[in-house]
Amino acid sequence: MAEITKRTSEPLELAHLREDYRLAALDEANCDSNPIQQFQKWFKEAKSADLKEPNAMTLATVSAGGQPSARIVLLKGIEADGFVFYTNYESRKGRELATNPKCALTFYWAELERQVRAEGSVAKVSQEKSEAYFRGRPKGSRIGAVVSNQSTQLPSREPLETKLAELEKLYADTDDVPMPASWGGYFFTPHMFEFWQGRTNRLHDRIVYVAQRDGSWKLGRLSP
Repeated sequence: MAEITKRTSEPLELAHLREDYRLAALDEANCDSNPIQQFQKWFKEAKSADLKEPNAMTLATVSAGGQPSARIVLLKGIEADGFVFYTNYESRKGRELATNPKCALTFYWAELERQVRAEGSVAKVSQEKSEAYFRGRPKGSRIGAVVSNQSTQLPSREPLETKLAELEKLYADTDDVPMPASWGGYFFTPHMFEFWQGRTNRLHDRIVYVAQRDGSWKLGRLSP
């Protein structure tokens, strides 16, 4: 493995990085009683603002030993009772979700001074649903899913490039790239949502939804 050369640099002035949020407010009276509906409203506004990849979200999982890890994945479906995303089941996140399906999601739309957090658990979607989504992906992305044994160590990039060239040649005359058995979707069922709207003087608005046993949601406000 290549060694990383240590370099000296000027200290980062992080303590002085500040932003005063003034764009909007969030009031309980203006929130939908259902957090999925509230999320859809905010998501549409993020799309209308032409934000780059507004569906990018941080997925946090926990290993069997209790070590948390997080990474960015893309939301690919909003349904009446949850979210859908796709990945490699044998990746680190896939292995951790197989051991502990509890996880958390975070969306951050800096330009709108907004953040959404959700906590819940996942289950795999049906193979039919995964295959339907897989077939709709660009051909290059489908081949890439076959090429990559996600999260496994590589001696260099060369093995990836070699395998990619082989598969591009193999599937050059067909669009029928089979979905790997290790690839598919998850359905995220939330039990908590928090909607955060930046406000001036760090007195942010934080509206939380907590799922109730009867299927309804209890809405409240958190101190900033």
